[in-house]
Amino acid sequence: MKSLLYVFVFSLFFSCKAQTEYTAQVNSEGKTATTTDVNSRPKLVVGIVVDQMRYDYLTRFYNKFGDGGFKKLMHQGFNCKNNHYNYIPTYTGPGHTSVYTGTTPKYHGIIANNWYNKEIKEMVYCAGDDTESSVGTEATAGQMSPRRMKTTTFADENRLFTQMRGKTIGISMKDRGAILPAGHTANAAYWFHGRDEGSWITSTFYRKDLPKWVLDFNNSEAAESYLKPWNTLYDINTYTESGSDLNTFEGGFKGKETATFPYDLKALSKENRGFDILKATAYGNALTADFAIAAIDGEQLGQDAITDVLAVSFSSTDYVGHNFGVNSKEVQDTYLRLDKDIERLIVALDAKVGKGEYTLFLTSDHGAVDVPSYLQSVHIPSGYFSSKDFKSKLNTFISKRFGASDLLENGSNNQIFLNRERIALLGLNLETVQEALVNEVITYKNIDKAYSATTMRTTDFTSGIEELLQNGFNQKRSGDVLVVYDPAVISYGKTGSTHGSGLNYDTHVPLLFYGKGINQGSTFKKTNITDVAPTISALLGTSFPNGATGIPLEFVIEE
Repeated sequence: MKSLLYVFVFSLFFSCKAQTEYTAQVNSEGKTATTTDVNSRPKLVVGIVVDQMRYDYLTRFYNKFGDGGFKKLMHQGFNCKNNHYNYIPTYTGPGHTSVYTGTTPKYHGIIANNWYNKEIKEMVYCAGDDTESSVGTEATAGQMSPRRMKTTTFADENRLFTQMRGKTIGISMKDRGAILPAGHTANAAYWFHGRDEGSWITSTFYRKDLPKWVLDFNNSEAAESYLKPWNTLYDINTYTESGSDLNTFEGGFKGKETATFPYDLKALSKENRGFDILKATAYGNALTADFAIAAIDGEQLGQDAITDVLAVSFSSTDYVGHNFGVNSKEVQDTYLRLDKDIERLIVALDAKVGKGEYTLFLTSDHGAVDVPSYLQSVHIPSGYFSSKDFKSKLNTFISKRFGASDLLENGSNNQIFLNRERIALLGLNLETVQEALVNEVITYKNIDKAYSATTMRTTDFTSGIEELLQNGFNQKRSGDVLVVYDPAVISYGKTGSTHGSGLNYDTHVPLLFYGKGINQGSTFKKTNITDVAPTISALLGTSFPNGATGIPLEFVIEE
């Protein structure tokens, strides 16, 4: 109750502060009156999420960045240097949702990218919606909506506050990276459909056809222009902040024997799903920046006093990281090129919206672990976990202990889902079965912790991995047993990086604020990703997202 009261008081204070930037006037009766200064609100809020960006990419590649991108945001804005995710699992869908809703999967319901639906007994996708149709393609790639997200985003609250006059546009290579941030009331969300089309598409959830500016962009052959050689931006010998180009820890592309620069993308596209190859290169971010800049003009964003929201997610950083790993030359080049793309976006915002007329924040949806096989080569504890062997071993235990082979219904996202109907039919106690599994799996190699759904429901954790698990646990959607691997242990291939844990390499991400209403400075004070949406809501003077559990960062906002 105390924390809820604290959030309420902050919400009331900041809502009043931002909403009532008053100027004194004297009315005809000689009495002092006040009027709201609508110019105190930014014309546009730009949210940037860089997919799979660890915090240390800001510092590791710092000396190679120019002055107009990341450095400009760091030095002319406010840098929260100790910003973390406060839940498990650290995946793309939950990450984007938490940034914009100000809460965790416990409340917003996006517990993973894909999860097992206990009601219909099948896997579902966080943004999937087969009641909608594709717009811009004949493929099913547009059958999407935000309906599985249970709470509002700050963009939704801005739409409600402005009587739907403030626009919201979401943009990302990934559908979920565009849809979930934009929220339920967005004017549109656009994502990239590769294969043999290379077009930006949307869903009938938003509109029945593509606007002219999107059609014009798709017809401009912008995507085709990036099917060209990908070489390093600077001399590869100067990339001393990353490992050797040739090593055994990277994946690479089909049709090329080594994962080394340069990459002939046009030639390689034939064996790598056509235009989809762009997603896994630095050029995917450049194409996203191109489209975002086109959207500012096409949607006339930030052209009046009514605040609009542009949610942009740069997804290629994630594809590159998964393929090549945290320590690769490819990741370094991708971030050096992204620095230039962010600079281009800032220049466009200055020209089209006006310097000092917009507010921008930049963060990430999760970090990533160094490739465990690389860590092992330098004697750091790490490893790989076989989900297939785990399920087989667990099924053997269940059969011996309970005399039934069909109690394990699903295993996904480090969670075990039990067949509750079968358990009841056999007269077994659900909590007893859950605890038996907890006590069994905790003995397995590379499993560090295990907790039952009953424990998550009945125990109030206030620190450690347990608190993060609880923040990610949704009673209706999560499994019966939650499993945590040892540090730097992953269920993944031997090349490339992944993410999902509650450890610092996955939770510690950048958080930069810049522009109108933002202080200049930095802090090492710990902030949570759930603080982003309340801070923007406080700046705008709107209601907080309806499930928000974070708090406004008052040191970020100008007095």
